[in-house]
Amino acid sequence: MADLPLGTTVEIVRILVVDDEVDLANAVATGLRREGYAVDVANGGLDALDRLQFQPYDLICLDLTMPDMDGLDVCRHLRENPPEGGSPRVLMLTARDSVDEKITGLDAGADDYLVKPFALGELSARIRVLLRRSAEQSSSILEVGPLTLDTARHEVFNGDELLDLTPKEFALLRYFMAHAGHVLSQEHLLEHVWDENADPFTNTVRVTVGTLRRKLNADEGDPLIETVIGSGYRLIDRERLA
Repeated sequence: MADLPLGTTVEIVRILVVDDEVDLANAVATGLRREGYAVDVANGGLDALDRLQFQPYDLICLDLTMPDMDGLDVCRHLRENPPEGGSPRVLMLTARDSVDEKITGLDAGADDYLVKPFALGELSARIRVLLRRSAEQSSSILEVGPLTLDTARHEVFNGDELLDLTPKEFALLRYFMAHAGHVLSQEHLLEHVWDENADPFTNTVRVTVGTLRRKLNADEGDPLIETVIGSGYRLIDRERLA
């Protein structure tokens, strides 16, 4: 798989769920994947730090009480030794609900604190707030040709038309727009837009590209996303080519 040019900004949202309660971690991950996020799971603090050496994350849902390494220590380590590319947002998930414990977690470097048990809807809302803060620190708007994508508002316009995209279609388009003009292989898209549990032999990339392409070109003849035979797909910036 060919590497992207140096300096390319990756816009996909990738989340790491860290919890030694395997069933809970998997349930949270499943719920967030349904919203279009790429989600990996670490079943302990040491596992999380190991993953962070090789994979950048935008946000970590971090359990506080774990047998191998306390979430506070994980958070402090991240703040003192930020991964290459910057330190991710940290949302602590814990059954400890006293004010002093919340203060300790925030002082350790957490961005937010959610007490167990929690509703997935509240978790999703808090994640959106944290990601919106990150987007406001940089550019939350991507523009390619007639397409305008607002990462903070989670909206896409094709000209004046607001598009109705699924979460995964939105995530895929966001990645295409961040790499407009580049040919992206199915393997590359599967690695960066889906998560580590994605089946490399599945046709999910082809199917999702197909539905996204139809929504982008409902009334047009020439597709905005073209197939490069034998190589992958490319989002065309016609205004740049004109």
